[in-house]
Amino acid sequence: MTWNRGSAVPAQTGGRLLEVACDESGSDGENLTSGNTDVFAHASVHLPLASAAESVQEIRDRIRSPAEEYKATHLLREKHRSVLEWLLGASGPLYGHSHVLLVEKSFFVVDRVVELLLGDPGPALVLFRGSRGRVRDEPWQRFLEASNDLMRVRSNGEPSAPVDSFFRAVDALRRAHPDGDAGEILALLSRSHDRARAYRTRIVGSPAVVPVLNPLVPAIVRTAAHWGADGHLVSLVHDEQNLLTAQRIAWLKETARLFGVRLVDSRLDARVQLADFLAGIARKIASDELNGRGDPTLTGLLRPYVDKDSVWGDERSGALLRGPSTTPTA
Repeated sequence: MTWNRGSAVPAQTGGRLLEVACDESGSDGENLTSGNTDVFAHASVHLPLASAAESVQEIRDRIRSPAEEYKATHLLREKHRSVLEWLLGASGPLYGHSHVLLVEKSFFVVDRVVELLLGDPGPALVLFRGSRGRVRDEPWQRFLEASNDLMRVRSNGEPSAPVDSFFRAVDALRRAHPDGDAGEILALLSRSHDRARAYRTRIVGSPAVVPVLNPLVPAIVRTAAHWGADGHLVSLVHDEQNLLTAQRIAWLKETARLFGVRLVDSRLDARVQLADFLAGIARKIASDELNGRGDPTLTGLLRPYVDKDSVWGDERSGALLRGPSTTPTA
């Protein structure tokens, strides 16, 4: 289930301002099918700066590593398991003050290509589960990669090459799934040449402000909706990201009704450091669960933080990772 960009953010009612710190983990740009990670995580933390600084110092005191900059990998080491469980647990500094949006990248690709070509993301989950569940082989992987190439802004070779490759992949997957709901959706996709070519022509001539394939910007929109759910004004302090250009920040402020967006070096803001820890931890726990090697204790500790509208297609791991939406603590 994908987020609803059109109605994600409620109208502000003049509530008091919340400054929320954010960071991500697992960003591979527009390469979602053959990058280094299979999960993207966006974390946000609402804490006073002094409290966050105390928490970061306590983490350093407990781990006692000589590293100048701590990362999630320090906390994920088995010898620091007790520190990790404290950080995520009910007695830790993040509980009730943090939020995580998870994105299963392969499902995100299917979700985006179905909405792009059929005008409705609704069939994406049926296609994802119906095709991937029975065929975990070359036709499915080729379909994912071709979908990714079709939608990415940068393309090597002839402008029409991503379109031609995509429809060859659709035909191959249709041969594996000629019947049922998945077969019907693939048949619809196979008749969407005009939409696909129009999209390639459009992005080559004038790329969109928000890239279709990068989950960061819509993740920020969903984050703003979470923290602004009770009518609070929301301002974000985000780790520096090349994607967050002045134009995209202006788009975010208008679309997500954000009071402000400020980019900082994570090393200079303890709240962003905590968001960095949480994002990296969440991505690793979620990826392990997705790949059948999850740790039930860690998955259970992460669950209260996970947005129920995380973009996740795998049914088994999704049921374990997603819990009810947490209510922001002001």
